[in-house]
Amino acid sequence: MGLTCDSDAEGDCITLHVSDRFDFSVHRDFHDACLARPCARSYVVDLEGVTCMDSSALGMLLLLREHAGGDDAEIRVVNASTELRSTFRVAGLDRLLTLD
Repeated sequence: MGLTCDSDAEGDCITLHVSDRFDFSVHRDFHDACLARPCARSYVVDLEGVTCMDSSALGMLLLLREHAGGDDAEIRVVNASTELRSTFRVAGLDRLLTLD
């Protein structure tokens, strides 16, 4: 599976684990994990093992940011490869999300 989701006991933090490809193929799972449930206090998007990311993935992250409160959203992207970090910088998402 391309996306799995965990949350803490209180549901305050939702962690998304994406593997292999982060593209439109995980859109439904992403929607169900994040956008179809009440907003959490914070989100962690774990990209360990992601080998490919396309523009639809960037769009999903922007939708998550909007859902989580826009400028007040607390979204951390962790374990992104150098290549993925470069994609975030080129797209300007490094200013909207926290890259750890």
